[in-house]
Amino acid sequence: MKGGELSQKPNIWIVGMVSNIFKMGDVMNKKKIFVGLVTAVFLFGLSSSVTAAVIKIGGLTDCTGATSDVGKDYALGLADAFRYVNETNGINGKEIKYTWFDYGYRIPEALTKYKLLKRMGVIAIEGWGTGDTEALSPTVFKDKLPYVSASFSAHLTDPAKAPYNLFFAPDYSTQARADLTTWFETRWPKHKDYGKRAPRFACVYEFASPYASAPIKAIKDHATMLGFEIGPDQNVTLTAIDTKSQIMGLKKFNPDVCWHGNTTMSVSATMRDAYSLDLGADWLVNFWGYDENLPRLAGEAAEGAMCAGPSYFFGSDEGIMKTVKEYAQKYNPGVALDKRIKFTTAAWANVLLLREAMIRADKAGDLTGPGILHKGFETMRDFEIADGGLGTGPVSYTPTDQRSTSIVPVFELKNGTFHYVRTINLQERWPDKWAKEWFGW
Repeated sequence: MKGGELSQKPNIWIVGMVSNIFKMGDVMNKKKIFVGLVTAVFLFGLSSSVTAAVIKIGGLTDCTGATSDVGKDYALGLADAFRYVNETNGINGKEIKYTWFDYGYRIPEALTKYKLLKRMGVIAIEGWGTGDTEALSPTVFKDKLPYVSASFSAHLTDPAKAPYNLFFAPDYSTQARADLTTWFETRWPKHKDYGKRAPRFACVYEFASPYASAPIKAIKDHATMLGFEIGPDQNVTLTAIDTKSQIMGLKKFNPDVCWHGNTTMSVSATMRDAYSLDLGADWLVNFWGYDENLPRLAGEAAEGAMCAGPSYFFGSDEGIMKTVKEYAQKYNPGVALDKRIKFTTAAWANVLLLREAMIRADKAGDLTGPGILHKGFETMRDFEIADGGLGTGPVSYTPTDQRSTSIVPVFELKNGTFHYVRTINLQERWPDKWAKEWFGW
């Protein structure tokens, strides 16, 4: 078993030790150390006593699998955020006991660990990937167990199909539409061929990955609407380190802009190869492929890349980011602050979103799965998570639409740092399409 528990009991010091894996040994040793350590955390946690007023929350993360390049930071952020919740009055004075597992980005393992968490009596789960979250969605619906995920797949936003799946950010499809709109309106008019031909667009992603493929239909639909010529897709795996053949395939089409749907490691590898082979295209990147490590890994090849920014980058000093950093340093001192990335902030946003739903349900006297959904999430209208202190937009959830927001800030990389470009509100720009067409995909 891989995982851990958090409460205000003495066992919490062990989870803080997870940070040490980031400074020990080579990659394989780190993974072995991580697995062994978190197993010890979990077993030790099981032996600890728990007070009566305890709320059990589960977690599924990827710290050793194909998306661990971004998953480890998110996992640390979840643990930090739950500590913050417990140290700031919990859920109306009730303490959270957070138990999590690393499922290694393997769907069968996620299903197994979900069943274990359910047997342990959790009333909500903080989840991770798109493939496992979508696979679990019918079970979560049947079990009436709120599942707040790091997957922002639009497939999870239709309450008729997935009422218990929620997240703080605009979904991947909404983000992708906003990214492409921003490029089309800010970059294309400056191109030498503007007004002479249609802009050319292509997608790069792992075809077999539910995460990477989730917004492809939507962004191609948007490209068609804006008048792009769309070229052939290129298949790049999440673990790819050499993408020269895919870049050569792109060069035959000669795109002006490409969408990359993977996580940071393979995105950076693709950008480096594109730069060395002089592809000459701009890059739009999905949320989990664009973080503080991207300019470190890709260097000049990442210049100009755009991405949605639904929460603050870790280096921000706005809002409550000072508190976020204090908790990161306090409970995971083995991970230097300059090694933490924006996914910590995203984790805090999802945790504090769930906290608010539980606070509302508890005040209504119904701290159950259905209560958290109907008397918690579904009562939120333009709710500001942490009073906007994590850089998130206002969120709303209704019994008929769980798209959290249509508002998407877009950023670009300049000289190795992230700069705000503009905000696209899809509901305001295309109200009919938002209401009638762009839903659930």
